[in-house]
Amino acid sequence: MSKSSIAVGHGIQSLFGTRDQNLRILERSLGITANLSPNTLEIEGSEAQVRRADEIIADYLALLSDGHRFSNGDVRDFLRVATADPEISFKGLVESSRQRMCGRKPVTPRSLNQLRYLEAMERSDMVFGVGPAGTGKTYLAVAFAISALLGKHVQRIVLARPAVEAGERLGFLPGTLQQKVDPYLRPLYDALQDLLEAERVERSLANGTIEVAPLAFMRGRSLNESFIILDEAQNATAEQMKMFITRLGFGSKAAITGDITQIDLPAGKRSGLIEAIDVLSDVQGVRFVDFNEHDVVRHGLVQRIVRAYDRYNANQLKPPSSRGERRQKQPAPD
Repeated sequence: MSKSSIAVGHGIQSLFGTRDQNLRILERSLGITANLSPNTLEIEGSEAQVRRADEIIADYLALLSDGHRFSNGDVRDFLRVATADPEISFKGLVESSRQRMCGRKPVTPRSLNQLRYLEAMERSDMVFGVGPAGTGKTYLAVAFAISALLGKHVQRIVLARPAVEAGERLGFLPGTLQQKVDPYLRPLYDALQDLLEAERVERSLANGTIEVAPLAFMRGRSLNESFIILDEAQNATAEQMKMFITRLGFGSKAAITGDITQIDLPAGKRSGLIEAIDVLSDVQGVRFVDFNEHDVVRHGLVQRIVRAYDRYNANQLKPPSSRGERRQKQPAPD
């Protein structure tokens, strides 16, 4: 066992969080014990983990000295990422987040897998984000697309989603075609409006800089200098998935997001996302990032619900036979 002692002062109190919740994150993640007195913070645990805690705290104090100001939520998220991987520098993580301005707000990874997802989109032309609801797959993809558009790395953003609940046959619904499909595309609009001013969203939609459309509308197109997102990809058929991923043109990137435990396709139709996982797993330039309940950034209850479904289905289902099916055996709530 090892122990270190840090004087409490010079802004370190802001690290602790409301009711010392950030100290509890350090304790749980690193397997240490943190004892706080009026003048001293004592850390006890294995030598490597105590050293890691000291490094994180030293980085935090250095950032404060450099003039960086944190919200409590920022500190919590940075700690979760930094304590998940000993190779990640707390200071480097914070400084890299400053560079990720996506529209009107910075986007900070709130888990190690979210960081890997952002890095994958920076380095690869096609990225699959696969995992349960609430893990930020779609939001981060839209944020990255906006960053690429504003930085003039692409000329437009194309957002697509299967309108599978209506079987891609929307004629029986009232209204114009756009009014028929808008309910299925609403989550994409929500992400856009959270990251950009409403007027800019409307202007970009009107001039075609940003396009939001059902997956069926992608057929026959070749999309150059675009950032293309397919959301809810588990509801694309195998034929639709192949059609979509072959739309990628020169200077373009694609992000495909989905939760294979939430498939709404008719019985007998295999999910194109599951097939793509099996077919493309070894293709150079394609990256897969798996999310789990630890990446859920919604209400804490959502994490517990995801874990409960995982336990339930682990007891109900037999071992899968393929990589894609192995993912499908881990249900999560909508």
